[in-house]
Amino acid sequence: MIPRLSLLALGLAALVPSMAVQAADPPRKQASEAVRVLDEMINDAPDKSVPSDLLKNACAVAIIPGMVKGGFVFSGAKGEGVIAERRDCTGEWSNPNFISTAAAGVGFQAGIQSIDVILVFRTHKGVDQIIDGQFTMGASASAAAGPVGRSAMAATNGKMNAEIYTYSRAKGLFAGISLDGSRISIDDDSNEEIYGKGITARRIFEGGVTNVPSEVVAFRDKLEEYTQK
Repeated sequence: MIPRLSLLALGLAALVPSMAVQAADPPRKQASEAVRVLDEMINDAPDKSVPSDLLKNACAVAIIPGMVKGGFVFSGAKGEGVIAERRDCTGEWSNPNFISTAAAGVGFQAGIQSIDVILVFRTHKGVDQIIDGQFTMGASASAAAGPVGRSAMAATNGKMNAEIYTYSRAKGLFAGISLDGSRISIDDDSNEEIYGKGITARRIFEGGVTNVPSEVVAFRDKLEEYTQK
């Protein structure tokens, strides 16, 4: 019997060509859209979104605005976004790296063609593996659909064992979503467009970049604003 993650990998291989016609947004627009998702997450329905305590204790946050549904034989989705890391999980937020993802086996709600996806990392393990190009959700780091609402953390009785909690937002509603088997990788082309040639993903996280566009700074500042303890 073929292992489940191997089947998902085969699904990804079939899915990506069928979605190649979907043009990616320019990096600056991706950063602006990530700010939109953060604003809507905090301001539109604070009692029914990502728990504030989970967000405030995050080691990294990734946002993929408008992940697009696709595929025929295999269900799935593809998207582009940003990920920022927090020094020691308590300090300042880094400038974001740009990322791309392909997710097989992701079922969208009927009538929905795209969703905003939010990943909340509780350790640096998954981020390090994304940088190294070896990250698969659920295999590289444990992942789970995240609890929703201000009281959700208390309802778990403190049993927050996953390293990554995953959320989706569509038509104004937040919900946990399973993304096991999804591949996330650094988008080197977008990083180069924003930060220049020869800038590594790790250097971006460590603050070794200058002349950062205002849209990217706005995303970093918005994370700072919404995660202050």
